[in-house]
Amino acid sequence: MSIFQRKKDPGPLKPADPEEAVNTPIVREEITMAVNPRSQIAEQFRSLRNSITALNPSGAPRSIVVTSAVRGEGKTVATINLALSMVEVPGTHVLVVDADLHAPAIEHYLGLPRRQGLVELLRGECSPDVAIRPTSVKGVSILGAGSLPPNPSQLLGSDRIRAVLNSFKQRFSYILIDTPEAMTISDASLLGSIADGIILVVRLNETPRHYVEQVSHNLETLGGNLLGTCLTGATMADTAANY
Repeated sequence: MSIFQRKKDPGPLKPADPEEAVNTPIVREEITMAVNPRSQIAEQFRSLRNSITALNPSGAPRSIVVTSAVRGEGKTVATINLALSMVEVPGTHVLVVDADLHAPAIEHYLGLPRRQGLVELLRGECSPDVAIRPTSVKGVSILGAGSLPPNPSQLLGSDRIRAVLNSFKQRFSYILIDTPEAMTISDASLLGSIADGIILVVRLNETPRHYVEQVSHNLETLGGNLLGTCLTGATMADTAANY
C-alpha cells in the first residue's frame, strides 16, 4: 500500500524560493543515482537512458510520460532516477514535472515542501520562472504539482497544457512527466496522447500481467507512443560494485 494518500488540498501554496531546492541535497536511499551512483540499479537507469536517447538520434527535445498500471510500482522514484541519469550526459537539461494531481510525490522524495507549481502555471497564476525550481543536481529542475484541483482531468485536458509543454521544449532537453496510475485514472492517457513517448513502470511479481496488457493497449489506442517498460523490484547481484 502506498504511503501517499489522496487528501484534500491544504489551501493556497507559497511561491517557491529559487534557492530552496538548490540547497537541499537528495538523501532518500530510493534515489540511487544520487546516493549510490556506482550500484547495479544506477547502471540499469543508465541503460534505460541510453535506450531512450538511441530512439532520439537527432537530439531533439522529448517529452516523456512515466506511469504505471496501479499504485506502488515505483514510477516517481523511477522518474527521478532517470532524470539524474540523463544529466550525466554533458549539455543535457531535464525538467521533472509532477503531473500527479491526486497524490503528488516528487517534492516529497526530494525533501522539499510543496510550493506553487503546475496547477498555478496552467491557471495563469504564476510564471514558469516562479514555478520551475533548479535542484541540487546540476541540470535537473522540477515543477511540482501545486495546489490540487477538484477536477485534475479538466485542467490536464485543456489546450493550455499543450502550449506549456511546447514552451518547455525550448528550454530543456527532456521533460519527464510523472502521472497517476493509468488503470484507474485517465490523466496518463490525456498527457500520453500529447507527449512524445510513454514509459510504463511495472513491479516484478506484483503487477498482474493482464493489468499491464490492458493499460498498454489503452495508452496506445488513445494515441500514446509506448516506448517500453521499466521493471522495478527485481533482485540481482550487484556486479557493478566489484569494479
